[in-house]
Amino acid sequence: MCHQTSIFCINMSISATTHNRVCNPPSSNFLFSPLQTCSKSLRFQPNNRLTARYLKAFRAPMACESPPLPGPESSPMNLADVFFKQIEGAAPPTVADRNSKITVVGVGNVGMAIAQTILTQDLTDELSLVDIQPDKLRGEMLDLQHAAAFLPRTKISASTDYAVTAGSDVCVITAGARQREGESRLALVERNFNLFHSIVPELVKYSPDAILLVVSNPVDVLTYITWKLSGFPANRVVGSGTNLDSSRFRFTIADHLDVNAQDVQAYIVGEHGDSSVALWSTITVGGVPITSFLEKEQIAYEKETLETVHRAVVNSAYEVIRLKGYTSWAIGYSAASLVRSLMRDQRRIHPVSVLAKGFYGIEDEVFLSLPAQLGRGGVLAVANIPFTDEEAERLQMSARTIVDVQKQLGV
Repeated sequence: MCHQTSIFCINMSISATTHNRVCNPPSSNFLFSPLQTCSKSLRFQPNNRLTARYLKAFRAPMACESPPLPGPESSPMNLADVFFKQIEGAAPPTVADRNSKITVVGVGNVGMAIAQTILTQDLTDELSLVDIQPDKLRGEMLDLQHAAAFLPRTKISASTDYAVTAGSDVCVITAGARQREGESRLALVERNFNLFHSIVPELVKYSPDAILLVVSNPVDVLTYITWKLSGFPANRVVGSGTNLDSSRFRFTIADHLDVNAQDVQAYIVGEHGDSSVALWSTITVGGVPITSFLEKEQIAYEKETLETVHRAVVNSAYEVIRLKGYTSWAIGYSAASLVRSLMRDQRRIHPVSVLAKGFYGIEDEVFLSLPAQLGRGGVLAVANIPFTDEEAERLQMSARTIVDVQKQLGV
């Protein structure tokens, strides 16, 4: 007698042998408390393989049936292909038997915050620093080296010559001109555009297999320019995008609700700037969808209130700049989290600037932030998150904003 109940089944691949009739699928007991039982048990071979993926598919009650014979017809659907839209050619490279290496270009406030965080989090065996100011560069290198007794063992080198970057796994570009008071975004892009012409080819020359992580602003346009200058496949060029914006968003929501920000899942996508899009429909707090909860509890809220929160997130960087003159620590931790996902093949989902063409109805060659899976191969996939019509429309508008800047630059 087999007692059936609806179950949530995670996509998995299991080889099993049995001489008895079993319930299909038999593998759920390995992940959850049993929701269905059979009078006969399974016998598994020692080399069985169990792979679990993110999405859970609801399966209705079904009658017990014999397990299918091995073959193509019995292969389970790969739910990862449903959850993600894969990036072609983004398979992780073969891990070589050598030390890992990260390069940071630019030793300003942002570059050094990133370098310091990379060191304290033990993300690499070698760290190289590059800048055009030799005295400041050597001073920063020595300052970090003098902390060697308090840090994980990492070889630190620095030079104005890009040869020091040779063989890097990840190159983090933070160099760039600061926006002057009253300067337009287009003028800032033009100044940094010329600077990137001297940076990117040198990184490509010495580290042809590296992943390029752009942090300099305006990050979306500069990531696009980096992609064009490098000649790399798009999955190996990524911008820090709205990863920090999303962290600020999570902090703001957590602060309102008096919970830990790590229990808040919330994304801001699109441009890293004024046209960014807050995905309110996807926000969860402790696994509870926030907008659905408010509607279920009949708690009234105005869209203007939500927009006020989003606007506060966008303006928060300007507030930090007004108070201390620049931002550094938050972007340092944000960029280091991206480096960690790339170097350790963590396959975490980050809202980062990627080539958006072909995703969410975007047809232009434009880089903007989407929820992307990062690993040793760079950008491995983009998550298929269900946007509302309004969110999708705003994302399209954000893309057009960036494309307009690219057209003005002639790139």
